[in-house]
Amino acid sequence: MPSRKKTTMFASAFLTCVCSFVMICVVLATQHWMSSEVRFSHTNSSVTVSLTYGLFTGTCEQFVDAGLHVSEKTFQVADNLSNTKAKSIITAIIVILVLGLLSSLLSSGFTCTNAVSNPYQTFLGPIGVYTWNSLCGIFVLISMILFPVNVEGNGLSIELAHGCFSLLQTHIKSAHTYGYSYWIMLLIILLNIASIIIIYFYDHARYSKKKEQERPIENAPKDVILF
Repeated sequence: MPSRKKTTMFASAFLTCVCSFVMICVVLATQHWMSSEVRFSHTNSSVTVSLTYGLFTGTCEQFVDAGLHVSEKTFQVADNLSNTKAKSIITAIIVILVLGLLSSLLSSGFTCTNAVSNPYQTFLGPIGVYTWNSLCGIFVLISMILFPVNVEGNGLSIELAHGCFSLLQTHIKSAHTYGYSYWIMLLIILLNIASIIIIYFYDHARYSKKKEQERPIENAPKDVILF
């Protein structure tokens, strides 16, 4: 059975890993990644399309300066994209987050195993926790980078606005606000860092204790050691 200290440290890391897993599920499930106001020119007036979307679904509304308002409707992100590059990046983000979800699940399993037992394999210990938490954090960070690149570089909001309302003309300007679904990913990275720090402190304390136990033998006279 593991010591009380080991159980406490790995149980704390397990809680952070579970929170990370839940947060990634929330990120994938919700559509509040981006809120955009996209303005287009129109005959004798201008049209503003208001969008709120995530990786799978979103909602859009159309406002005309003359006072006309088209009711809100729901759309599928993949179906509204004609730009192959923008669609590919959305797919890549989904795949990367799913990999992050699996990494978080494995990390939860490793920390739980160490909290209740002493596995013999080295990789099942702290090294495995470091590996899976690091991978999860990297996957989430890549997703955080790719999404703004898609919005700003590939005109994701403009593409989605055209998919919602086909009669839109020349694009004038856009305003973007990143929603809580996007910023939650920053919290996921912090949770993974917290897991690594917790296990590092445990591993470092264990290594220091082991060295202290070896020191009396190293400092003992040779004749005593031989005896």
